Amino acid sequence: MSIFRPNRRDLLTMAAAMPALTLPARAMAGLGAPSAANPSHFNFTLGEAKLTVVSDGHLATPASGLGINTDPAEVQAFLEAHFLSPTTNYSHTNHLVIELGDAKVLVDVGSGDRFLDTAGRLMANLETAGIDASTITHVVITHAHPDHIWGVRDDFDEAIIPDAQYFIGGTERDYWMQDGLLTSAPAEAQQFIVGAQNSINVDGVEWQLVSNDNEIAPGVRVIDTPGHTPGHMSIVVESDGQQLIALGDSMNHAWMNFAHPDWVNGFDMDGDMTAATRKRLLDMAAADKMAVLGYHFPFPGVGHVMKDGDAYRFVPALWKW
Repeated sequence: MSIFRPNRRDLLTMAAAMPALTLPARAMAGLGAPSAANPSHFNFTLGEAKLTVVSDGHLATPASGLGINTDPAEVQAFLEAHFLSPTTNYSHTNHLVIELGDAKVLVDVGSGDRFLDTAGRLMANLETAGIDASTITHVVITHAHPDHIWGVRDDFDEAIIPDAQYFIGGTERDYWMQDGLLTSAPAEAQQFIVGAQNSINVDGVEWQLVSNDNEIAPGVRVIDTPGHTPGHMSIVVESDGQQLIALGDSMNHAWMNFAHPDWVNGFDMDGDMTAATRKRLLDMAAADKMAVLGYHFPFPGVGHVMKDGDAYRFVPALWKW
């Protein structure tokens, strides 16, 4: 088992520079950085399910956190070959709202105003999408990293969606709430532990602990996808024989994780397990022709998995506008 810790110093350095950041011109193959790009939501259907991808904003972190178990020169060459910045990893934050039957399920709650200032747009973008947050019936958390759970609390430290049922993996909850975790952790990890614990302890939430294949609502279930965190879970939506997997952070790079699923990132807590989980998901999605939604893929992050020799490729869905 190989354990990787987030580099808080690099992250805070990048956060301090965030107001000046734009998508690097080099990543645009000479097209120049966009003057404005603020996607809020995107609607589509899966059988009888109405699905809406709602953005919480975007993140920009050092590209040095990608492929940390690989020769950095090889990682840089891969990024440049795909017209991506070799210095900055730019990623969206794609939340899923599932409306199926009487259920309205929100996957993850974003980071609120507690993380990077380029994120925290979820509640406003739900409103823009015509979704009244008070009508959400279920909130399911893939894992307890900042950009997925820190937004669970409002300004009064109470549940941001008080009337919903809340779900989290039992393994994930037990990991973050275990006795002695904070005092035994390195300093650079302590901020993330405190944030996770404060979020899990939010007033007004009675967590329902779930495990592999548990149903959240009819047509919506969770599956174990550990590695990125010990209890990471993904969400499967099924309707009329069609399926989609909301991957969470089990896969968080739309090019690298498909071509090199064994390359792990600085926030993948168990590298070996992360790679094994990715390969299992890729095999399953490709074989069963399941659609996928990548939380950090380019907005709206929906597409399919195609086998490509011994590796895979992400094929973005083609939409009619």
